Amino acid sequence: MKLVSAELPILTDMSSAEAAPRLPRWLKRQAPLGNAGHFTSRLIDELQLETVCDSAKCPNRMECYSQKTATFMILGNVCTRPCGFCSVPRGRPEPALADEPQRVAEAAFRLGLKHVVITSVTRDDLPDGGGEHFYQCVLAVREKTGAQVEVLTPDFLGQEQGLLRVVEAAPEVFNHNTETVPRLYRSVRGPKSDYRWTLELLRRVKALNPSILTKSGLMLGLGESQEELLDVLADLLDAGCDFLTLGQYLQPGVKYMPVVRYLPPAEFEALGRKAKQMGFRQVASGPFVRSSYHAREMAAPSEPKS
Repeated sequence: MKLVSAELPILTDMSSAEAAPRLPRWLKRQAPLGNAGHFTSRLIDELQLETVCDSAKCPNRMECYSQKTATFMILGNVCTRPCGFCSVPRGRPEPALADEPQRVAEAAFRLGLKHVVITSVTRDDLPDGGGEHFYQCVLAVREKTGAQVEVLTPDFLGQEQGLLRVVEAAPEVFNHNTETVPRLYRSVRGPKSDYRWTLELLRRVKALNPSILTKSGLMLGLGESQEELLDVLADLLDAGCDFLTLGQYLQPGVKYMPVVRYLPPAEFEALGRKAKQMGFRQVASGPFVRSSYHAREMAAPSEPKS
């Protein structure tokens, strides 16, 4: 689906190949005061869990931990995909641990979470891509806490039974990140990733269970043009995507893809307004926005009334 008219006058071209400047002032933040984050960190260690907050070097880690929240990363901390943007270790993963769903549920209970976000590394080595493990984690968390559950899944490429199993668990929110525009897909997400399948995956979730809210996100500053980005947003809407997140890509280390450009906060605000006008139910757009950042607030309209 192509967008015919998409003018955002205050935005500048995102496709500039100029070297990214030094980290701008709006991307420098102070660590939260006090020791509030220690409780979360100690609990994660005690229960031997992984979080994407740590493994992906999320810039919001200390803020989230200090608010007693985290995004749980299941199925280990070793990924089978060589994505050019992600600092999660890659290689040969260990077998899935049968008691992990109960440990995730226990952590969510002790943190007092009302909205629990569960993600994973990509597990191309498993016949179902880890779908059964997601299913068990969703059910365990729901039984232990009664909380809403949001899953942020890999693409289950070639492992459709995994996707079907996750949908069977009926998470309140199903999130799968688009990450970038089609032209940059292979360099950013690796040779196995497929933009068309990303859209089809979101479309299938809606077709299988229309009550599940679908969500996707993109990193900006990788060299995408404004027109390319708006075309992707139109494609996501066409696939029935409800929620959208837009954030600044930050290079996690020298061996990862470089930042092409840092977008000022005003550009993120303009893009957020445009996305809302286009039809997304909820949009979070800002330099520090990540796919699970303030996830409960985004899903709040769907929370049952107490």
